[in-house]
Amino acid sequence: MGPQGAGKGTQAARLAERYGVPAISTGDIFRANIKGGTELGRLAQEYSAKGDLVPDSVTNAMVRDRLAEADVARGFILDGYPRNAAQVVELDAILDGLGVSLDAVVELTADRDELLARLSKRAELEGREDDTAEAIARRLDIYDEQTAPLTAAYAERGVLAQVDGIGAIDDVTGRLVAALEPLLS
Repeated sequence: MGPQGAGKGTQAARLAERYGVPAISTGDIFRANIKGGTELGRLAQEYSAKGDLVPDSVTNAMVRDRLAEADVARGFILDGYPRNAAQVVELDAILDGLGVSLDAVVELTADRDELLARLSKRAELEGREDDTAEAIARRLDIYDEQTAPLTAAYAERGVLAQVDGIGAIDDVTGRLVAALEPLLS
């Protein structure tokens, strides 16, 4: 978990490689559908262009289908899901149905000004239409309102690790691994 620009995608890929499990990013799935011009892609683009999140019903169905695939049997890393309390309930139901428990939740933290700078630079480099200044600010506000409060619930379950997402990529990875090890053993 963490606000956009905190490095979730980069770190999820690194952790997936380290632990030999797939990284599952709702953002990547949405972008692939947008690029492919699918119905889901058009719907996702419509919401993303306004800086809004794709509706839970679409996101939950996509995650449920993905977690039913064979390559997640040894574990997985979710990147950008759950984002709100309703998705936490849905994820619990999905995992319960699969007979799987949640081992750890990591929240990458970062200063808002740093996030705005990172996302603006990413928009320039990648030409991402969904990274306008207004859309970035809106998504960060949505994170603050809907997702950040979820960390308290995961802390109560004893599965939350908060890690500073600012710094060299290798340093952040090292902090993540150090924070995860006690939760995974």
